[in-house]
Amino acid sequence: MTSDTKTKQLLKLLIAAAWIDGTIQPEERDYLNQMIATNALGDDSEIKMYLSEATPIDPQQCYQWLEEYLGQNPSKEDYQNLLESLSALIYVDDNVETEEAKLLTYLQNLEPGSQSQKSLFDNLFKGIQELYRKAM
Repeated sequence: MTSDTKTKQLLKLLIAAAWIDGTIQPEERDYLNQMIATNALGDDSEIKMYLSEATPIDPQQCYQWLEEYLGQNPSKEDYQNLLESLSALIYVDDNVETEEAKLLTYLQNLEPGSQSQKSLFDNLFKGIQELYRKAM
């Protein structure tokens, strides 16, 4: 897969993640527009369609795109890039919704080598899980 294709796939996934709680927050929209501009995808018709908010993206589609982005044997670099981008999007509005916390937890379970080594982000995920449990 080419770098441009991977970048577009990541942006589609981020747009879907912004929808996961049912609405794209203004801060999330600003972050997405910045990412789109940085990667020169502002004229891409597919990206425009997903960002238009005309039709919400189903949470299941988000999980499917996440798995497609990482593939069967994700590299540490792809995983790290996804984790950093997704975390930045989720935290940009200073509010972590339940569905967003579930998505991050799901992503943690897909970490390459997670069975044998501790992630630098374990503390972050534990904090999110605690917030989620308190919210329930």
